[in-house]
Amino acid sequence: MTPEHLQKQLGLSLPSPLQRFTPNWPGAENVTLWVKRDDLIHPIISGNKWRKLSQLLADHAATTQHIVSFGGGFSNHLHALGWCCQQLGIEFTALVRGNYGASPTPMLTDLSRWQANIRYLTKLEYRQRDEPDFLADLSEQYPGALIIPEGGSQHAALAGVQTMLAECPSPFDKIITPVASGATMAGIINGAGMIAGVSARQQVLGIAVLKGVGYLEDLVAQFLPAKSNRDWQILHHYHHGGYARTSPALLTLCEEMQQAYAIPVEPVYSGKVFYAVKALLAQGAFAAGEQVIIVHTGGLQGARTDPDSHS
Repeated sequence: MTPEHLQKQLGLSLPSPLQRFTPNWPGAENVTLWVKRDDLIHPIISGNKWRKLSQLLADHAATTQHIVSFGGGFSNHLHALGWCCQQLGIEFTALVRGNYGASPTPMLTDLSRWQANIRYLTKLEYRQRDEPDFLADLSEQYPGALIIPEGGSQHAALAGVQTMLAECPSPFDKIITPVASGATMAGIINGAGMIAGVSARQQVLGIAVLKGVGYLEDLVAQFLPAKSNRDWQILHHYHHGGYARTSPALLTLCEEMQQAYAIPVEPVYSGKVFYAVKALLAQGAFAAGEQVIIVHTGGLQGARTDPDSHS
C-alpha cells in the first residue's frame, strides 16, 4: 500500500494549506511569513504525527496485526496511532508513562473508546524503552507485533516529513519547526533540497520545547547523513522552563493566535514556536525581505487539559 492510498482510506486532506500569515507584530512587516497548516490534515491524525507514521503504516498496515508504542498520558503520537489502528483493524497497545488508571486523561479515554490496550509503566520501566533487552522482552510478550519508538521517531519517519516540503512550492529562506524527539527537524533538513529555487542562505531553525542543549542536537544529528552540509540550528530560549511547562506570556500568545488569527495552537509545541517567531521578529533576527515558513505540526492534545507529558 502506498501512503497516498492510505491517506485516502483514512480520509485525510492533503496537501495541507500553505497560508500567508500577517500578524500585527513588530518586525513582521519586514518579512514574508507563511504557515504550513499541517494541523488541518485531519482532526485527529494531523501534523508531524501523520507525516512520521505515513510511510511506516503504508509499509506494514496490510501485514501487521498488532502495533505497540510508547508515550505519556497526553501523547499526540499515541492518540494519532491509536485512531489509525482502530480505523485499519489493527490491535494497538499503548505503553504509557505513569499510572492514570484512577483519572484517565482525555487522550486515554479516546484510546479506550477505540479499543486500545493500555498498559501503564513506571518511570523506571519507561526509561528503558529504547534498551535492547527491554525491547527483546516486549517482542516476547507481544509476538509478531510491530514496536514503534516514542513519538514515531525513526528513520522510516523521515520520508513522510519530506513530503511536507514537497508541498511548499514557494522558495524560502528559513523554515521553523518545534523540536522534541528530532525526527521532524531531521526530515526537514534532509528534504530541504527537494524544493526548487531554494535560497542559498536557506536555514532550518528548530525551537526547543524542552531543556536539552546538546541533547536535542544529537537527536537530530542521528538521523542526518554524516556529511550533511545543510544549515540548521536549534534555539533554546523559548521552552518556558521545560517540557510541557508554560508561562503567562506563552498562554496569552496561544490565546492571541486563536482569537486574532484563527490558528489554534497549544502551549507544548506549536505555541512555543509562534512565541519564538514573535520574539525573533521583535529582535530583528530575520533579514529584510526573507521568506519564512512556520510549520504548524498539529497535535493539540496539550490544549485539552493541563498536561504533564505530550510525547
